[in-house]
Amino acid sequence: MPETPLYPGLSPISTPLSDPLLEVDAVDAFYGDFQALFGVSMRVEAGAIVAVIGANGAGKSTLLKTIAGLMAARRDAIRFAGAAIGGGPAYATVARGIALVPEGRRLFPSLSVEENLLIGGQLGRPGPWTLVRVYDLFPVLAERRRLPSTALSGGQQQMVAIGRALMSNPKLILCDEISLGLAPIVVRDIYARLPSIVAEGAAVVIVEQDIVQALSASSHVYCLQEGRVALAGAAGALTREAISAAYFGV
Repeated sequence: MPETPLYPGLSPISTPLSDPLLEVDAVDAFYGDFQALFGVSMRVEAGAIVAVIGANGAGKSTLLKTIAGLMAARRDAIRFAGAAIGGGPAYATVARGIALVPEGRRLFPSLSVEENLLIGGQLGRPGPWTLVRVYDLFPVLAERRRLPSTALSGGQQQMVAIGRALMSNPKLILCDEISLGLAPIVVRDIYARLPSIVAEGAAVVIVEQDIVQALSASSHVYCLQEGRVALAGAAGALTREAISAAYFGV
C-alpha cells in the first residue's frame, strides 16, 4: 500500500540504498544582498553523526536553516531521502522527517516542559519517540515536566529542545550550537545521549564551535570558513594542523 502524504501535494519518498540520506549540492544562501554561503556541498549518511565546525560568522547556522527550509535554495540543491526539497516550505521539510534544534533553544516560555515536548509531536509522524521515551532519555525532564520551561537550567532547556525535535520522529536532526553557553559537564551529558538517538535510526548534524567535542562525537566533519567548505573528511583522519588552517583560514 503506498504511503499517504502528511501534507497535500507532498509525495512519499524512498531512499535508495546507494544514496546518502541528505545531499547538499553547491548551495548558495543570501540575506538580502549579502551572500552567506558559496557553493556549499555535504553528504550525510543514514545513522551518521556529522559535525559542522567553524568560527563565528562562518555560515554554520545558515547552512542548517537552509536545509530546514527556512531560507531560499534551489530545489535540486538539497536532496533528502532521494527527493529534492530545497527552498522549503519548512512545514513540509518537518513532515518529511527533518527536525531543527535551533540556536538558543527557542522554547515557549508560557508552556510547561511537557507542553513544549508535545508541540513537537503535532504532526503525528510514526516512529519510536514518545513522551515516555523522551523521559527515559532525559529523566530530569520527567521530574520537572509540570514546570514552566523558564524554571529550568540552560542544560535542561537544551534537553527539552532536543526532546521536542525527537517527538516529531525525524530521520535527521539538525542541532545548532548544541553546547552554546553550557557548562562542560552538561555538554558531556548531552553528547552522551547522541548514540541512543542514532540507535533509533536518526542521523544527526551538529553545529559546534568546540572542535575537540565535534571530532570525538562525529564520524565526519565539515569546516566552514567565510561561507565556504574549507575542509571535509572523516573525523579520525583530519590532522590538527589541517583543521586549524581551515578554521582560521591561514
